[in-house]
Amino acid sequence: MWLGFILAGYAVVGNDSIQTLGTFLSSNEEKPWWVLWLFAGGILAFTLLWGWHTYDGDVSYGRLAKYAFVEDMPWPYLLPPLVLMILTRTGIPVSTSFLVLTFFKPKGLYDMTMKSILGYALAFCVAILVWQLITRLFDKKFINNPITPGEKRTWTVLQWASTGFLWGQWLIQDFANIYVYLPRALTLTEILVSLGILLTMLAIIFYSKGGNIQKIVKQKTNTTDIRSATIVDFNYGLILLFFKEFSQVPMSTTWVFLGLLAGREIAIRYRLELDKEPSDLARAKSFHYAGLGMNVVLLALIGYVVYLRDKVPDEIIVVMAVAMIARAAIAYYETIPGRLNIKDAFRDIGRDLAKVSFGLAVSIALVFVMRFLITGSFAGGF
Repeated sequence: MWLGFILAGYAVVGNDSIQTLGTFLSSNEEKPWWVLWLFAGGILAFTLLWGWHTYDGDVSYGRLAKYAFVEDMPWPYLLPPLVLMILTRTGIPVSTSFLVLTFFKPKGLYDMTMKSILGYALAFCVAILVWQLITRLFDKKFINNPITPGEKRTWTVLQWASTGFLWGQWLIQDFANIYVYLPRALTLTEILVSLGILLTMLAIIFYSKGGNIQKIVKQKTNTTDIRSATIVDFNYGLILLFFKEFSQVPMSTTWVFLGLLAGREIAIRYRLELDKEPSDLARAKSFHYAGLGMNVVLLALIGYVVYLRDKVPDEIIVVMAVAMIARAAIAYYETIPGRLNIKDAFRDIGRDLAKVSFGLAVSIALVFVMRFLITGSFAGGF
């Protein structure tokens, strides 16, 4: 049980924490690692102890309510975090929710997948709309004008506040992936021992400056600028806050994070290209108007999903995913002369999606492997 917790904790923190702390690390590289660790570790300790106190010992904030604790845990349950550790070391941003939680409740895979697809599509649509405006007002200026000492002091306060908000929201979502190996109601000794283990692992992540997963964040446009990083963190935190209130079903925060970065990347390159080549609007007028129309459609879909909250049917999730793809395709055809710049963005996004899809495929395969190891058959439950 404790070995599974330690392996899951190291793998989840190493893989998933970069979603929330990646931009924070990138834009604060000049600061000592232990200063950043004290800040993040303090929020982790508060969030963990608050959930333990509020939910009668359940630090997952109720997300493990439908995941029964396995009393006599056989060795195959160590496979998911071991595989996750291997994939993390290679820099593949897999979904820890799929790779870990699936083994404790295989039947929950469908609901988790649909919620994660909704998370990716919602984050993408929010990002592509928000960053069209932000790029025009801020990001273009950020790229062309280095930050001044006076501005840096102000933005540092804002970024640490937004990172703290985001980090807390992420922990509430992902504690389930780590604590699924421990009893649902922890004793004081268990909570303190587990907290010490997680703080040690977090220190390793900060000391190594994020490891291989951090490269995904650094590849994105202007994420090392503290001003852009602050805006990314704040928007990501708001989306996770929505899903915290939306449903108790665990989800892949990795998919939400990559959806946010994907929509942001397309919006920034799209906006910068149109500013650089205004003639694109005249040369692709029909696509430009189609893009404006799709913006309205995306706004309507986002509003409808927020209105429905935990009653979003699968059909709406599919419609939102199709609308997301359509908006991305229209952005590609709107920027004819600079299409190569947009094409690079699509190539990066495709690679990221391929990696998380590979993680999902591995999760499904391991479910059947574990089923065979535990029951001697590929059919039936555990």
